[in-house]
Amino acid sequence: MSIHTMKLLRATLIYAGLIVLGSLAALAQSASFTVSQNGKTVGTASYAFTATPAGYSSESLVRISMQGLDYALSKTERLDKSNRLTHVLVSGTVNGTAVNIVAKPDTTQLLLNISANGRASTTRLDAHPGAVFMADFDPGALETLLALNVTRQGRGLWAVIPKKAGSAALVEVATYAPEQGTLDGKPIQVQHLTATVSGERTEIFAGPKNELLQAELPQEGFALVRKGFVLTPPKKPIAPPEGFPPPPQQQPAQQPPPQQGYPQAAPQS
Repeated sequence: MSIHTMKLLRATLIYAGLIVLGSLAALAQSASFTVSQNGKTVGTASYAFTATPAGYSSESLVRISMQGLDYALSKTERLDKSNRLTHVLVSGTVNGTAVNIVAKPDTTQLLLNISANGRASTTRLDAHPGAVFMADFDPGALETLLALNVTRQGRGLWAVIPKKAGSAALVEVATYAPEQGTLDGKPIQVQHLTATVSGERTEIFAGPKNELLQAELPQEGFALVRKGFVLTPPKKPIAPPEGFPPPPQQQPAQQPPPQQGYPQAAPQS
């Protein structure tokens, strides 16, 4: 092997190592959010990702207290080095009712055990390498979705939905023109994406390192906003990329009836 080839190989390995370290740094992070409805703070949420020898450990906490909804979520999740789901443990309460969920791969399927409202169910779903466990109001789930959207180039993304007996649905991601904002008073360029699951859209705003900054949730009027972040409204309406419809206008919508598992939030009266 020539000296030139050895130097080239060494440079390539160092560059590859920097990419891996950059990916670890992006996921080895934590963030806190406010939960609001129609601009009024009704709760808090947080996530923390830690690098492990096998991949990543993820912790999420959500607490919402408002008229019609008393909601608490504690999620512990393990992901492999490709951000693939290996285990989820969820405990929580919805208006005083305890909810417990365990999800883990079983050969070619995902085994989902849900205990809620005094009833237990076991469901086997098709396992997808691009699956994200999507509990309501969970910023950690959206952070995982952002990471998978990059590594899988927006293809083959699925949401595991822990409602009723549990189900899985395809996630369609669209990317829009970048926006601007401030984080802790400093300017920051903002990625704008939408994630559509079973016809319900979530508007997602993320930073240059793919870190979640804000999410406008499918639940009417609800939003997650990272503490210290302010989105700068665009001066002109942003045109969506060709082939995707524009984001929907905010209009009143009827709330669906409560479901077993994590229900849609009830509006304030």
